Amino acid sequence: MSTLPISSVSFSSSTSPLVVDDKVSTKQDVIRHTMNFNASIWGDQFLTYDEPEDLVMKKQLVEELKEEVKKELITIKGSNEPMQHVKLLELIDAVQRLGIAYHFEEEIEEALQHIHVTYGEQWVDKENLQSISLWFRLLRQQGFNVSSGVFKDFMDEKGKFKESLCNDAQGILALYEAAFMRVEDETILDNALEFTKVHLDIIAKDPSCDSSLRTQIHQALKQPLRRRLARIEALHYMPIYQQETSHNEVLLKLAKLDFSVLQSMHKKELSHICKWWKDLDLQNKLPYVRDRVVEGYFWILSIYYEPQHARTRMFLMKTCMWLVVLDDTFDNYGTYEELEIFTQAVERWSISCLDMLPEYMKLIYQELVNLHVEMEESLEKEGKTYQIHYVKEMAKELVRNYLVEARWLKEGYMPTLEEYMSVSMVTGTYGLMIARSYVGRGDIVTEDTFKWVSSYPPIIKASCVIVRLMDDIVSHKEEQERGHVASSIECYSKESGASEEEACEYISGKVEDAWKVINRESLRPTAVPFPLLMPAINLARMCEVLYSVNDGFTHAEGDMKSYMKSFFVHPMVV
Repeated sequence: MSTLPISSVSFSSSTSPLVVDDKVSTKQDVIRHTMNFNASIWGDQFLTYDEPEDLVMKKQLVEELKEEVKKELITIKGSNEPMQHVKLLELIDAVQRLGIAYHFEEEIEEALQHIHVTYGEQWVDKENLQSISLWFRLLRQQGFNVSSGVFKDFMDEKGKFKESLCNDAQGILALYEAAFMRVEDETILDNALEFTKVHLDIIAKDPSCDSSLRTQIHQALKQPLRRRLARIEALHYMPIYQQETSHNEVLLKLAKLDFSVLQSMHKKELSHICKWWKDLDLQNKLPYVRDRVVEGYFWILSIYYEPQHARTRMFLMKTCMWLVVLDDTFDNYGTYEELEIFTQAVERWSISCLDMLPEYMKLIYQELVNLHVEMEESLEKEGKTYQIHYVKEMAKELVRNYLVEARWLKEGYMPTLEEYMSVSMVTGTYGLMIARSYVGRGDIVTEDTFKWVSSYPPIIKASCVIVRLMDDIVSHKEEQERGHVASSIECYSKESGASEEEACEYISGKVEDAWKVINRESLRPTAVPFPLLMPAINLARMCEVLYSVNDGFTHAEGDMKSYMKSFFVHPMVV
């Protein structure tokens, strides 16, 4: 796993015509691994979009409220009163949890930088567990490497957290959230997590526990703040924040209005994407492909939901659906011989390869070429067409590794866990998607950014590990039933003699290790500008939604369906 994922399949770069056996591309009696996926649960309900009459007014109100919040952030930061800085952290926390931090990135950076410089490791309210935990979490989230040693004051002489802390429910909850910023070998935070999990469970079961606190504890135990997506956390936090007697009315109103404005924008984009998908007519032309365009758009919103990323978001969305088609073709329909031909065609990347492909693959290949031509033309005026070169090369690498998995399945080969991870690091597609999230992003991205991401550095690798392993844990049984390459669970069980339960536990541990890597790589100085780390973090967070119970992309029920309804169906009550 420490080496770059390069497949053992090589292809000639010769420009000679592809050699294709006519029997491969035309015979109808081939045996295929097919599985009929359920139809989309959404039908055509998002094909049309009607702009709300009050949208312009809402946008104007958002701008006015933003200015009020900016003034407040700047005013409190400028205070010489230390307890005002405690208040500043609480305000920043609320802004982030309400999903509106993207409006105040400069102000938040300057405020936290000021706090870090002013107080160093000596937070003003260091005897208050809730306050110091918040200070620690917010600074670590922003990339400031403050020491977890600040929590030693809350431990006894044996190095255990004091039992007297059990009376401070809010403090324990704040410490629990802070502990998820841990990096490798950070024993204090490992112990803090163990301690807080036990006690939060006890507190939540106590009949005298406040209902709002109980809700927050249940949400935290299910999914800590570090691993929550901003838009989903906003939905969770608004009603909780509203119940707080000290809540800021301006902030709450801004959060609701902003959510509503973004919801309109997202529904408009979704309508555009649904029309594009429907026009491709894949349900008739490639009926084996999952019709999951709404789920795909929800996935892409986890990377970027902000208005300024609209162009990149649409490129990512079309990429996402192309990857679904590709995944289902390699996993569920194509014969090995057809997949070999397709891989050679992608390696050549020329429309002249089209006639060499089996009929059903032509549309897939054509759309691949079209997608990149479209984006290349958009970038040409900016002199940034080099970006397409890098993402094309990563697409070739992806298809090569898909073919390795197809060969393993054909030969009944059980890879070692290391072999499996070196290939699935690529076929999990997160590396490719993170690279594409940089396309069209402005001057913050350089050619060095693409060289960095395509080398699978630690934070990219960690995000790739999380998606692959979390997916394996929830879907390996279903995949084995329909004939699928062995997952990490089977690989580890075969290698170690572990039971399925033991294997899942081991693999879950690897997911936790990967999050520690993400946390370490997010600390300053970072390899690339901090905002460019967010797609890797957000995609890892998305796994917490997708794979909490089952494969939520393929079977969008429960939380996944509920979130999508909140995003795209139910209007936000302002």
